Amino acid sequence: MPYALSDTLIVMPAFNEEESVAAVIAEVQQKLPGAAVLVVDDGSLDATAERAHEAGALVASMPFNMGVGGAMRLGFQYAVENDYAVVVQIDADGQHDPGSVPTLLAALDDADLVIGARFSGEGEYSVRGPRRWAMNVLSSVLSRVVQSPLKDTTSGFKANGPRAVALFAHSFPAEYLGDTVEALVIAARAGLRVTQVPVAMRPRAAGQPSHNPIKAAVYLARAFVALLVALMRPKTALKETATA
Repeated sequence: MPYALSDTLIVMPAFNEEESVAAVIAEVQQKLPGAAVLVVDDGSLDATAERAHEAGALVASMPFNMGVGGAMRLGFQYAVENDYAVVVQIDADGQHDPGSVPTLLAALDDADLVIGARFSGEGEYSVRGPRRWAMNVLSSVLSRVVQSPLKDTTSGFKANGPRAVALFAHSFPAEYLGDTVEALVIAARAGLRVTQVPVAMRPRAAGQPSHNPIKAAVYLARAFVALLVALMRPKTALKETATA
C-alpha cells in the first residue's frame, strides 16, 4: 500500500528562485493535495522566502547559503519532529514534475529510497560530454555499492521512506554533491534499499542552468572527489548512526 500524501512532506531547497518558486508550489498543491510543502530558503538574496510564504508553503530560512545538502538535512529534521513518514525532494526551478510523485511513493513499498531517474526512457532530457561521462561512471560504481542497477545517481528528485528519513535527519551530508553521491553510499552502508523509477525532466521555469563546459569539468572532478570521500568513510560508524 503506497504511503498517503498526508504522510508526505515535500521539501523544496531554494536559492534565489523568486521567479519560479510560487508556480512550483501551486503545481504541487494542485497535483498532490494533502501533502505538506516546506521550502528551505537557502540564504537567498532575493524574495524567494516571501514568494514561497505568499504561495502557502511552510518556509524555513537559512542564515546563509549551505547548499542542497544543508537545506535537505533541515527538511529531514523537520519531518522527524513533525511525524512525516516520507520526504520527497523537489527542485524549486520547475524541472521536476510533481505528477511523478505518486510513482515514487508506490516504489517505496519495496525500497527505502527511490530515485527519479532522468535517463531511463521517460522524456527527452539529455546530458553530453564530460558531465555525462562522469554520470555514467558514478552510476556504474554506485550501482555496485547499493547493489541495485541505477542510471541517474545525481538526480535530485527522490522519495525517502521512514528509515531513510530517520537516518538522514542526523547524517545527511552537506558537502558539495554529498546530497547525491555520498547520501547513496551512506544509505547503502546503513542497510537501506535503494531503487529508481523513470521520470521525465522539464526545462527550468526561470533562471539559467548552472553548467557550462568549464563548470562541467569542475563538476567531473568534484564528483569523483565526493565519491572517494564517501567510500573512505568508516563503514561501522555509518551503520551505528542508522540505528542510533
